[in-house]
Amino acid sequence: MTTVFSRRAGASLALAALAAAILPRGAGASARNANDAGSFVSTLAQDAIDQLSAPNLSEGERDARFRRLFADGFDVPLIARFVLGRYWRQASEAERAEYLRLFDELVVQTYARRFNEFNTARLRVLSVSRPNEDNDVIVAVEGTVAGKPPVRLDVRVRQGSSAYKVIDVSIEGVSMAVTQRDEFSSVIQRGGGRIGALLASLRDKVGAR
Repeated sequence: MTTVFSRRAGASLALAALAAAILPRGAGASARNANDAGSFVSTLAQDAIDQLSAPNLSEGERDARFRRLFADGFDVPLIARFVLGRYWRQASEAERAEYLRLFDELVVQTYARRFNEFNTARLRVLSVSRPNEDNDVIVAVEGTVAGKPPVRLDVRVRQGSSAYKVIDVSIEGVSMAVTQRDEFSSVIQRGGGRIGALLASLRDKVGAR
């Protein structure tokens, strides 16, 4: 993440590629392997870009489409807990519930309205691998937008009981989840170690009361 484009456009490309990233289990699902994950990401990536960069799409409809795709394609609770890190254990049930709601809203507001900028986006699967230490699949993708240098995305997907879910995306080798965790941790530390400081910051960003 060496340029502003890599950081901002790369993140949006990652989410554009993966917003629809859900693979329903059906007949023959048990035979699916790592290579299927590559085909799945490649095909659904274009679907997501087409849906979210459609012309004349209202802001409200784009937000609604993104919210549905994000909820279906990403393991949002797992990502949100990871991002909060050790502070998740310290949070009360009420704080956890509010945090999950605000986290979801932050992602929607941050990325949903950027997709009209990416109707020229193209993504190409470079490789698919399965790390030795776990059962996750890493799909390496090259994303390009007209007039911009390509961005390398490494998409980590995990198959649950009923579907593939995205659990992290690395942009030029930098994990989005880890980066967000570091930012949230800094907010909490500046607030005296209180989770309430992060919640207040998130409320302010998303305009929540």
